[in-house]
Amino acid sequence: MSMFCYQCQEASKGVGCTIRGVCGKPDDVANLQDLLIFVLKGISRFDLIAREKGLSPKRTDRFIVESLFTTITNANFDKAAFVKRIQDALALREEIKAALVANGVEIPADLHESATWTASTEAEFDAKAPSIGVLSTENEDVRSLRELIIYGLKGMAAYAEHAMNLGYEDLTIAAFAEEALVATTNDALTADELVALVLKTGEYGVNVMALLDKANTSTYGNPEITKVNIGVGKNPGILISGHDLRDMEELLKQTEGTGVDVYTHSEMLPANYYPKFKAYKHFVGNYGNAWWKQNEEFESFNGPILMTTNCIVPPKDSYKHKLFTTGAAGFPGCPHIADRPEGGAKDFSAVIEMAKTCAAPVEIETGEIVGGFAHAQVFALADKVVDAVKSGAIKKFFVMAGCDGRMKDRDYYTEFAKALPNDTVILTAGCAKYRYNKLPLGDIGGIPRVLDAGQCNDSYSLAVIALKLKEVFELNDINDLPIAYNIAWYEQKAVIVLLALLYLGVKNIHLGPTLPAFLSPNVANVLVNTFGIAGVGSVEDDIKLFMA
Repeated sequence: MSMFCYQCQEASKGVGCTIRGVCGKPDDVANLQDLLIFVLKGISRFDLIAREKGLSPKRTDRFIVESLFTTITNANFDKAAFVKRIQDALALREEIKAALVANGVEIPADLHESATWTASTEAEFDAKAPSIGVLSTENEDVRSLRELIIYGLKGMAAYAEHAMNLGYEDLTIAAFAEEALVATTNDALTADELVALVLKTGEYGVNVMALLDKANTSTYGNPEITKVNIGVGKNPGILISGHDLRDMEELLKQTEGTGVDVYTHSEMLPANYYPKFKAYKHFVGNYGNAWWKQNEEFESFNGPILMTTNCIVPPKDSYKHKLFTTGAAGFPGCPHIADRPEGGAKDFSAVIEMAKTCAAPVEIETGEIVGGFAHAQVFALADKVVDAVKSGAIKKFFVMAGCDGRMKDRDYYTEFAKALPNDTVILTAGCAKYRYNKLPLGDIGGIPRVLDAGQCNDSYSLAVIALKLKEVFELNDINDLPIAYNIAWYEQKAVIVLLALLYLGVKNIHLGPTLPAFLSPNVANVLVNTFGIAGVGSVEDDIKLFMA
């Protein structure tokens, strides 16, 4: 095999990608992503000591977070970007080590190879990468737990970066990421200790999602119930995808008065719910569906597309020149928008000028979809919701948050939503919503049967809502609520959401359409026996099970 990657739900044959990622990631990029993680472990070993001595460089937190984020599925396919980042990582590691030595701090003798390995060229990186990948941990169960932790860290980093971009930081988050990275090099840790670290990762997942929620709502207001237009206007447009709301804000400001409209795509849809963004009259609505339909929808949009984060589908040549990346995202041959200078904004002028030369989008659908049911909005409806539960009008809530994907077995979630009894309500967040958010599922006493809280990180809202209902109904256990969890996963942000829910004590979560390939049989058994984790079956059987 020329690579090995099993971090996402599309792992080839349910085992792992060994030649090229199903996502389109080439083997050399996959290997360099592993090498970057390896070097981050070395940085972390020294920086944990430097933190205690007050010697950690200020930029280390952001570097750790950004580096983890670039390795998420479908974020960055650009080999040159990883070569540069590994070079920067090695330089940062040596800088921290030199600062320790200069201040008389003793360097530990028990250093992992990641703290001592040196190289500088792309050829050296290519030669080293295959030997330090996932399979370098021989014990299957230890490997499984280590990767579960690392994938949780990757998801955590994505949310931490979005918060950082809005000026909200928690210094303990990057410090924990370093602690956990170093722990994955410690062969003395037992399986029980690694399981405990998995749950601790979930704890920090809750913390980082709470931080991002605060960053988003403090900056842009609490999401409101909103009818979002899914048709098009007559002006040329820019389609913005991904998750970064600061990029959204800066694009809206820079396009104001230019005659160019702005549309959201996929996970950027929830930007339509924030009061501050609604003030822009050239913000038209949402275009298209989940990330995996890019090849057809980006073509028909006509104008340029701005990918602020994952998820990128390798673009067709016909629109590749119009696909701009920024931040952690990257694809070879696509123009990349540089990071904002300190205290400044990103420069989207190249995107805007291209948009002016393009035709208006081709209309692919018309109408509206409703969203904006984050925790503050649901709390405003709390009396109505509680009364509906007490009267029996609402028998059960189904949390169907998570990711969408291109495989045929994802149709399960559409059919499941259609088959749910009319006295049930779906709580959703993430792009999984596109499997059912345009279905005519109706409402219960004015409460829509699909309550969309927002992006994948807004799964935090669903947890807050559950905890509030537990309080209202005076229950001792969150699992006594009339809430079932049937969650679709795809990549590492869904992993940290799952770990966060486990940390909060939620049990009997069904995860699909397949269980993660990185769970060894023994680790899967631990999750089943301890937390009641299960897969999905047929729609009919699962609904009987959930409603029993």
